[in-house]
Amino acid sequence: MKTVPKTKATKYNSPKRMIELSRRVTDKLNAHPHVQWLESPHAQLFVHQNFLSDADCALLIDMIEADSAPSSVYETMKSEDFRTSYSCNVKIDDPDIQRIEKSIADLMGLDNDHSEVLQGQRYEVGQEFKDHHDFFHESEQYWKNEQPNGGQRSWTAMAYLNEPEEGGATAFPNLDYQVKPRKGMLLIWNNMGLDGRPNLNTLHAGTPVVKGTKYIITKWFRLNRWHGRPVTITV
Repeated sequence: MKTVPKTKATKYNSPKRMIELSRRVTDKLNAHPHVQWLESPHAQLFVHQNFLSDADCALLIDMIEADSAPSSVYETMKSEDFRTSYSCNVKIDDPDIQRIEKSIADLMGLDNDHSEVLQGQRYEVGQEFKDHHDFFHESEQYWKNEQPNGGQRSWTAMAYLNEPEEGGATAFPNLDYQVKPRKGMLLIWNNMGLDGRPNLNTLHAGTPVVKGTKYIITKWFRLNRWHGRPVTITV
């Protein structure tokens, strides 16, 4: 595998920049009156109850229903039952999507141009996403494609669009913690540790839905601008 010069590599995964970014987001979230810190010494997690309105939740569910297909994973995660949900990338030029994306980015104090396209996901009975990290494992083959395309993932924002009748919690096994879906709630976590490097304690899973259907949206932020997003031009 071709090696990447150190100066170029740090452009994509700089711990120093990650520390600065983490501090900025943490300060922003801690100052917000409606954001709660989920206390843990091992990872940074926050929630904002009722972040999305009922109307926005319904709108997003309709989009997911219209466009979802079996969810994909990287080659290293591929197995018959690792991720069994349905997902779709919402239309990036839709005015409602742009508004919702902006509201998440503004809440966190992050540049929306650094985020991947908003992804919608649907979990039916028995469907799940087993233990995984949102950050990229830089030893894996996929990293050489991801590093110039925005670099490492920094923060994750996940919103619950409904409440399944049973199951479907987001579990963090290393933290011995589960987040039960609540309609409109936004869950946010830092994929990095306080040292600016990938935090293994952010291992998480979408546990199987036992009864009903679960709908969520997920927004991943990168260290640099994500190249799949058109450049924003301010006039």
